Amino acid sequence: MTGSWLILVGAAAGLFAGLFGIGGGIIIVPALILLAGFPLVKATGTSLAAILLPVGILGVIAYYRAKIIDLRASLFIALGLLTSVAAGAWLANTLPVEIMREVFAVFCLYVSWNFIDPVRRVRRLRGRVVPARPEPETNPRPPVPALVSIGLLAGLMAGMFGIGGGNIIVPLLILALGYPAKRAIATSLGAILLPFSLPGILVYYYSGTLDLGAAAWIALGLFVGTVFGALITIRLPSATVKLLYGLFLAFVACRFLFW
Repeated sequence: MTGSWLILVGAAAGLFAGLFGIGGGIIIVPALILLAGFPLVKATGTSLAAILLPVGILGVIAYYRAKIIDLRASLFIALGLLTSVAAGAWLANTLPVEIMREVFAVFCLYVSWNFIDPVRRVRRLRGRVVPARPEPETNPRPPVPALVSIGLLAGLMAGMFGIGGGNIIVPLLILALGYPAKRAIATSLGAILLPFSLPGILVYYYSGTLDLGAAAWIALGLFVGTVFGALITIRLPSATVKLLYGLFLAFVACRFLFW
């Protein structure tokens, strides 16, 4: 792939990163495999390198100005990410990860079902009265161990699959810690802003499964695309954001099950 195509891949990944608080690897990895012919492990390492720099800084600034992001939570989640990402990269280079892929896909399907809530939506369409779910607390302040644990799990997945970890961080912040959807997305993007992926990148680099040139072009596209995704999320109603994230997770599950 030429540099211009790699920038487009990065911009598309950046749009999703800003929208859903992810690193963009869920877009980058299949694009490199399908469009550039990268082997899975090389695509994973290159994706992880592309999200090393703070390419989502403009998106984080937009969330900060809108007073949505929880910087305290972002910091402790990032600490967990930094601790475990190298272990995930080591697993990707040494062990078959098919079982983990399937478990992760099932997790995404479960969360997607909860976010979309199709039964409740069908009942609404039929005119039945459905009790509204209680709104989560606007500014939760969970304990530090819970935040670091989320980061540890997300870092493991990031290292294994070349993703930013937002697919783990956002659902757990919402379902386990009671975050509103927008605040969870903003906080996740803040957590993956720090160069947490460096230990994992070193593992891929010394294993020879990393294309730094491609990663640089993709990072440029990510930098541009993330801010637009963040601005869209800020302007959308919270219920719409949650629905869109549920649909996105369904796509992620299909990606890990079939691609």
